[in-house]
Amino acid sequence: MDALLKLNILQEPLRYAFDAASILAIIYLVWRPILLPRRDRSERTAVSNPGPALRGSQTFRRMRLRTSLLALAAGACVGILVLVICEGWLNIFGIPLDGDTRTWVILAFTAVALALVNLWRSRWWRKILAVVSVPVFLATAILGVNADYRLNPTLGSLLGVNTGRFLQLPKQIPAPAEAGTAPLWQTWKPPSGMPATGRSGPVAIPATVSGFQARHAYLYLPPAALVAKPPQLPIIIMMMGQPGGPDQNQYAVARLNAMAAKNHGLAPLLLTVDQLGSPYQNPVCVDSPSGNVYSYVTTDVVNFVRSSLNVSPSRDSWAVAGYSNGGECALSFAAKRPELFGSLLDISGELEPVSGSVQDTVKTIFRGNEANFSAEEPANILKAHTYTDLEAIFTSGTLDNTYTPQVTAAAADAKAAGMTTYRFTGDAVGHRGDAVDYGLKMGLPLLFQRFGLSAR
Repeated sequence: MDALLKLNILQEPLRYAFDAASILAIIYLVWRPILLPRRDRSERTAVSNPGPALRGSQTFRRMRLRTSLLALAAGACVGILVLVICEGWLNIFGIPLDGDTRTWVILAFTAVALALVNLWRSRWWRKILAVVSVPVFLATAILGVNADYRLNPTLGSLLGVNTGRFLQLPKQIPAPAEAGTAPLWQTWKPPSGMPATGRSGPVAIPATVSGFQARHAYLYLPPAALVAKPPQLPIIIMMMGQPGGPDQNQYAVARLNAMAAKNHGLAPLLLTVDQLGSPYQNPVCVDSPSGNVYSYVTTDVVNFVRSSLNVSPSRDSWAVAGYSNGGECALSFAAKRPELFGSLLDISGELEPVSGSVQDTVKTIFRGNEANFSAEEPANILKAHTYTDLEAIFTSGTLDNTYTPQVTAAAADAKAAGMTTYRFTGDAVGHRGDAVDYGLKMGLPLLFQRFGLSAR
């Protein structure tokens, strides 16, 4: 089971195999009466009390083909209706889905409808194939959507099941009595035997103060953190989007390892935490009856970092980052707690703390209090403060028509409030894994300079 959960579901051979199986199943379920006309007699015997219209083989084949085509059309209509309800009316996903995602959904409903209609007046082997083809069709669509977004590399990640071994934390080293003023890139000398790459894995963070039921966080330790006497390193506290989870940080781990290799093993620790509790819920990053997310991140997570990891206590060495839903959370936390976070990386972040529509959010999260909702909007938090020495990086893509305007507005609000802002927009970048990769590509070099891990 563990090996199955660790299966790489982004690999092309696996996806192509499911694509081929689905296509062959569809061909059989639609065209078999025409391709194999000699079996018409066997097919007709499966029909109880056939009428005169079924006595001719041509008539039977036409009826079977017409039924199959009607099933395909009905399935497509149901898929379109489900998209309209979920995406347009209920706004379950929070953003408009891309065209290829909609196509996968419609194709899935279409294929399943074809399978279901083949359960009616058919031989037993056709029924078995129809039943077996349903999970194949669904798996094909799920794998296709996941490959488009490229956020869940394994089956366990897709299902939200933790498959990683818990990371063993290095022994905590007392901070030196007198910290040097020179940046680490000038003073650090990597010892012999330092690992070539960092380590990453899940860690448990006690929700002592908040009581928030979060999934396990994922921690990346760079090579410099794995030596006997590690330096006090910076840290990035990051949150992913919704649906999603902390184990989707593979882009960040890959880039940090590459950058550490160029900087003598130096890189910030990366702690990716769960601000959702489940891929299927969004309590937004405030303290509310839906979950004390704000206290969890800014108190429980911070206490865990300070008590368990060898990190610098300076706010200049602390950054908060996030993608999509996590981007709004990161912006909100940085705006509220400038004494804690000296840097911010907002990757295609939302502009407001919403779960569904604004009306639903006010009703469910803020118990109908619109003033409390307004007070938690990052734009209003920023307007109420003047910031000094806080660097904020905002990224998005030209293909992201929903969040690029929101990120642009957030960057303008942050700049007006006194933050030192950087705004990057990637060509041909959407709101998927490419957005995360692009945001890290543009943001991490600036954070390395801010942290004193590389020369400016």
